[in-house]
Amino acid sequence: MRLSVLDNGHRARARLFLGATSLMSRVDSPDIVRMLLYRPDFLTRPLLDLTAPAMRGESYWTAGEREFLAMSTALRHRCPFCVDSHAELTRIAGTGEIDPDDPASARPQVRAVREFLDGPPDPGPARAAGVPDDALLAALRVRLVWDVVNRLANAFGFVLRPGQLHSGTRALHRFGYRFPAFLLAGGATASDRDPVEAMRWSVFDGPGRTGPALRRAAVTGEGLDEPLRGYAATVRDASYRIGDGDVERLRAAGLTEDEIFEVTVAATVGAALAAHDEARAVVEGRS
Repeated sequence: MRLSVLDNGHRARARLFLGATSLMSRVDSPDIVRMLLYRPDFLTRPLLDLTAPAMRGESYWTAGEREFLAMSTALRHRCPFCVDSHAELTRIAGTGEIDPDDPASARPQVRAVREFLDGPPDPGPARAAGVPDDALLAALRVRLVWDVVNRLANAFGFVLRPGQLHSGTRALHRFGYRFPAFLLAGGATASDRDPVEAMRWSVFDGPGRTGPALRRAAVTGEGLDEPLRGYAATVRDASYRIGDGDVERLRAAGLTEDEIFEVTVAATVGAALAAHDEARAVVEGRS
């Protein structure tokens, strides 16, 4: 579904940036960039603070391997926008070390951690393949990022337009998943927290157009009326099924686009954090 605020609701600094970069590249700004620059204090700052080190910081996993794991997450969510993007980024960042079209080309540890990320949280086989626990936790952060982004890309109807795959992926790789600070400034912040906890606070406890109680309810559906209850469940469990009719039903029920945006983000982040917290507890021996 398309929300008009993600195309036309940006602050002046973001509008200038989007216009300037589109003019210089002669390619429209990708949908993911437009979403991230819309109300960056609500989700974007903590998400990018998590993404940059997860995808390009020091790690047991190479940059190409992390892109391959991101592509694998996108395949699980049936997110063509992200599958195509991360397949291309696997080629760019991996420089031939791994073929995104051939999982067997990955080293055994990558294949083992992919099974860990895609299945029930059982670290045993990955450990047997030689994957250390800190690498398992690093891979979980990669999955957390794209569990969020894939659902949002599906729900908000992201598409790749002509030229965007080439220019967008190379810009992401070149800048290491970082945005100019001036584009993200302003609003509430939780920068003193770990990025995972900062995202949790920002989405569920920070200021917004909806109250924290409604945002938390989007994680479980408890206390929500239809059509919001069914919508949040679909975002959490099958985001690829979201279509224009879903947002029209929410509008007809009286929700504004800002409220729809926040509920979508809350349902998405809640589902991603639940999976992350469960798997992390297993790796750390807390469950």
